Amino acid sequence: MEPTFYLILFIVFVALVFDFLNGFHDAANSIATIVSTRVLTPTQAVAWAAFFNFVAAFAFGTPVAKTVGKGLIDVACVDQYVILGGLTGAIIWNIITWYFGLPTSSSHALISGYAGAAIAKGGLGVMLWKGWIPVMAFLVLSPTIGLIIGYFNMVAVSWLFRRAHPLWADKLFRRLQLISAGLYSLGHGTNDAQKTMGIIVALLVSAGKSDWTEGGFHMFGNQHEISLWIILSCHVAIALGTFFGGWRIVKTMGQNITRLQPVGGFCAETAGAMTIIGAATWGIPVSTTHAITGAILGVGSARSFRSVRWIWGERIIMAWILTIPLSALIGASAYKFVHVCIEPWFK
Repeated sequence: MEPTFYLILFIVFVALVFDFLNGFHDAANSIATIVSTRVLTPTQAVAWAAFFNFVAAFAFGTPVAKTVGKGLIDVACVDQYVILGGLTGAIIWNIITWYFGLPTSSSHALISGYAGAAIAKGGLGVMLWKGWIPVMAFLVLSPTIGLIIGYFNMVAVSWLFRRAHPLWADKLFRRLQLISAGLYSLGHGTNDAQKTMGIIVALLVSAGKSDWTEGGFHMFGNQHEISLWIILSCHVAIALGTFFGGWRIVKTMGQNITRLQPVGGFCAETAGAMTIIGAATWGIPVSTTHAITGAILGVGSARSFRSVRWIWGERIIMAWILTIPLSALIGASAYKFVHVCIEPWFK
């Protein structure tokens, strides 16, 4: 077999490593609320979240993958080395932010690393700016929508159950939180796994292996235009990453921002799920981290403005701001390294 064949397989493996780290890094998003409210133990929570991350492979189509694969960067300028550089940038940024316990966006790390590597090769002309408009808009909109829905969820639930006995209400929302956590994890798997699918599709198309991406299928009323092996491998990787969990970030999400009870956890998870699934339906790659963080802030604000530790919100926002430029810079640097040290071996 040609050496490039093994390079393609290696880059697909790197993409799945990123997908695993995405699940590992974002496990806190899926489980922090349900663990902090003590509805499930950490082990039970990650298993629950991982299951729904995998089930998401069959619940929706693949519109987000199409956007990432074809709608952000001119595919004519993309090659295997651009993909490898972009993935490397995203992986390094995920590891750095995991180490410091910051719930940053794996989604924006991936697309920014990908963009940085592409710009390093072909300049700003490779960018499809029209495709970036909804991505950049939802950088602000997703946490804002999550905050608004979380706030009104909490207000509405508090009013509807204002006369309920506290113990009865607590028992009810402990059960309902299982559903809301499952819905959030379903949205997380739907949105985040599709981004890695899009990168793998872009890789195979650039390498002249577009036939590897064919063989889509129709299930549950949704058309999956990408080959089943790509869909399943990405969802298995993100589910495994979620199962092993990024525990450093759980405390930040579930305790440091605001104290959550089961009713608050239910309202926050429902708000996050609504935001993410809504965006995925429109094919918009959004940050699940931004959505759930905004939702938690909204729930805390509905109880009391002072119940939210806003200093953590400021730290998280600063990390969000740094994610795009730094991931792009690392992706560009990785591409230069790959271009100089690895590419000559495959010519």
